[in-house]
Amino acid sequence: MHLTLEQPTGARLITRHQEVAVPVTLRYRRDDPLAVQLVFPGCATLDGEKAAWTFSRALLEDGLVAPSGPGAVHIWPCGPSHTIVELHGAEGVAMIRFDSATLHRFLRRSYAVTEPGGEVAGPALDQGLVALLDGA
Repeated sequence: MHLTLEQPTGARLITRHQEVAVPVTLRYRRDDPLAVQLVFPGCATLDGEKAAWTFSRALLEDGLVAPSGPGAVHIWPCGPSHTIVELHGAEGVAMIRFDSATLHRFLRRSYAVTEPGGEVAGPALDQGLVALLDGA
């Protein structure tokens, strides 16, 4: 059964001179149990197209308590009630501030769908390996 959990929320895009409110949808899909997504509508992107950033659910969990993320997504707590998600892309770097309580609530809801450690990575791993090796 394909189940998708979506939680619309607001966040703040941090720029050099100001913070700008941006709508974001937090997404978790049962058929991709190791990942979460941040989905930005076209009004929040440089090219006007909807954009989704996919990264590890464990990274989100870790980043809520300590700086985490060796790759294109870095997450860290910012004071007692906020969390920063830093996204590195071809166009540059975006820093988005979330209320930590919102991210905790989203994780709890995702755990109700698939418990931590209960993820079956088989199909997702198989698809990833096929995609990687298909060009080899």
